[in-house]
Amino acid sequence: MEKTIRCPNCSKTTTCTGSPGETKKLTCPSCGAIGKVTFEDIKDSTSEPALVSLRNISKRYKDILAVDNVSFDIKQGEIFGYIGPNGAGKTTTIKIMVGLLNKTSGNLSINGYQMPEQKEHAHRFIGYMPQEVGFQKWRTTNHALTTFGKLSGMNNTSIQQRIDENLKLLNLTEYKHKKISKLSGGTIQKLGIVQALLHNPKLLILDEPLSGLDPESRYQVKKILKELSNNGTTVFFSSHILSDVEDVATKICILDWGHIVKIGSLDELKSEFLKENQIELILSKRSDKFNEIGKISGVQKIIEKSSQKILVNIEKTGDTDEIIHNIIKTLMENNCRIRSITPTEPSLDEVYQYYLRKGGVKQ
Repeated sequence: MEKTIRCPNCSKTTTCTGSPGETKKLTCPSCGAIGKVTFEDIKDSTSEPALVSLRNISKRYKDILAVDNVSFDIKQGEIFGYIGPNGAGKTTTIKIMVGLLNKTSGNLSINGYQMPEQKEHAHRFIGYMPQEVGFQKWRTTNHALTTFGKLSGMNNTSIQQRIDENLKLLNLTEYKHKKISKLSGGTIQKLGIVQALLHNPKLLILDEPLSGLDPESRYQVKKILKELSNNGTTVFFSSHILSDVEDVATKICILDWGHIVKIGSLDELKSEFLKENQIELILSKRSDKFNEIGKISGVQKIIEKSSQKILVNIEKTGDTDEIIHNIIKTLMENNCRIRSITPTEPSLDEVYQYYLRKGGVKQ
């Protein structure tokens, strides 16, 4: 396989070759920056049919092209994170997927059903939570959820059973008979997830599901999404909280100005991001002797983040393994107790900014 990589330091491109699934160390021939590149593993697409398939989906509003030839597949059990700036076209894509908007061009199928032509069949498999769930505030929680259950074609017995199960899942049982108007914004947000889960959908489509939730509730919802994925439910969600996407998504799609900038797993996105060589040291107790590692060949800079946490920049062209070995040896010789030593990796936020601002290649 052949792959072309753009260096974030000098913006020069270089081409390298490798085998499917192989990860190789790459040095920029222009500036010497070092990074890694992963060659995608080629799989038989017939063995894992896509639950959701978009092909060249576009949506135009008069002179505005909100979605521009968007194509991707989502397989069963995947958690697909859809990210991008405000106005990138995320919500428009979602509304096309659930049948609230008609596409201008392209093809969309969900579980084999064409949208919007066969949306009545496809809707049986979809659980949808919009950015703002339209609960009528004069209703009680149970009344509102019962209405949504009936709209999903559920019978009264299964509705009440699923309401109780999902309220318990989201720790909302105590609010079952309270009026929506009496609930906090975060509680209403979680009720939106409950209504999306009522009919046990095969595909869960969530638009900003973690918005407005406190850290404990966000952790709880992320845990639920992972469990649903492990049990075969496919999850598609958009979010501006990139750390949450990083925590749960198995595939990430970056959208900008209506078109896809980059798509892949987090490791695949990171593999093309060439970053300064840096390691993080955590010491068990403070010791000024750690400064001795500054004398090691290949160590460029020591950054003391706290009394126990130290960042060490090392030469991009140096032998990383040898430099780390010498750092450990020097610390031990100076009675510095090492709690951990790890290479730093870019966060999703850094990767996101890189692809948006530094010329990520359209996929």
